[in-house]
Amino acid sequence: MAHKTIQKEDTITDYTIPKMYRVILLNDDYTTMEFVVEILISIFHKTATEATKIMLDVHEKGKGIVGVYTYDIAKTKIMQVEQIAKEREFPLVSVMEPEY
Repeated sequence: MAHKTIQKEDTITDYTIPKMYRVILLNDDYTTMEFVVEILISIFHKTATEATKIMLDVHEKGKGIVGVYTYDIAKTKIMQVEQIAKEREFPLVSVMEPEY
């Protein structure tokens, strides 16, 4: 009985690692610290301790890095922050910048 040897063809998949973006909250004179913590917990899924630390960075340094995400996720989170802040009448602003 003859046996055929089947060789599996090697495939190489090219892929690009997506560019990542930092999401940053900016300080203002009106948004409460409690609201910032609430946003960090609800939108960015931070623990209360992490949220408090980031909120203090925003308050004391003028900005705080919330996380690093792909473009679409970063953009969506920024839109969520803007929507909730507007509904609650806070001028909280979040921005994104490329991660280098």
